[in-house]
Amino acid sequence: MPLTIPLALPAVDALLKENIFVMDSERASHQEIRPLKIVILNLMPIKITTETDLIRLLSNSPLQIEIDFLHMESHTSKNTPIEHLMSFYKTFDEISKSNYDGMIITGAPVELYEFEEVTYWSEITKIFDWAKNHVTSTLYICWAAQAGMYHHYGVPKHLLDAKMFGVFEHTKNDPLNPIFRGFDDVFYVPHSRHTEVKAEDIKRVPELTILSESEDSGVYMVMARNGREFFVTGHSEYSPNTLDTEYKRDLAKGLPINMPKNYYRNDNSDNDPLVRWRSHANLMFTNWLNYFVYQETPYDLSEIK
Repeated sequence: MPLTIPLALPAVDALLKENIFVMDSERASHQEIRPLKIVILNLMPIKITTETDLIRLLSNSPLQIEIDFLHMESHTSKNTPIEHLMSFYKTFDEISKSNYDGMIITGAPVELYEFEEVTYWSEITKIFDWAKNHVTSTLYICWAAQAGMYHHYGVPKHLLDAKMFGVFEHTKNDPLNPIFRGFDDVFYVPHSRHTEVKAEDIKRVPELTILSESEDSGVYMVMARNGREFFVTGHSEYSPNTLDTEYKRDLAKGLPINMPKNYYRNDNSDNDPLVRWRSHANLMFTNWLNYFVYQETPYDLSEIK
């Protein structure tokens, strides 16, 4: 898929080497089609890595997509140069009067705080509420999934005894849901989190449907409003070495961390990871774009309600 993104974005060099087609806004303007407008609220500290991971997955479709990146105005990122944010990111005030076909909200390293203790909680809940009437479908990932279910539906999060860390088998509760088109009966997803949402809490909320679970890692995917909202607790977007980087970083800091489960070949951290979640990740993002964004969004974005 041709992705309309700034060609100066650091992710572009890496993605071009993977034969991912990107185009600049001038070239895109000469095509007589309306691209899908996707906004990505990037809460991760190392934003360039997350940009690359998500753009890679959004590329696996014939649809043309125009991407805007959003950051929190009430929080200063310590791991991304301010010049990068000023060049490639917008604030909520700059987009609040716009509508989008789709939105992705990433995880964030704040899960050990109570939601209301997060410094940007007031700002992000305004964005959550705005998305309900300005975005056709919103994909909440990891901490954002927990935060979204808590804010919209009152679902609490629970602290785990140990970090959920590794790559786990998952199954489909609703195999005919279009989000699972092309999925195998069992598929794999990376997880990296200290908290969880419990199925019994979610089942008390009639607006929520649990679409996928894991015997090891619990609830994975929850849907609301017929696909206007998806809450995904894992990290399907992770690149092959992300868990390895997290593991070795925490070891170097002397933090208590177990080796990621089902990740390294022969469970030996000296070996390369065994990558077995990428096909599922591509299918999930493509299905979301096709069935819940492209086929549901109005041609005139002002008609989103």
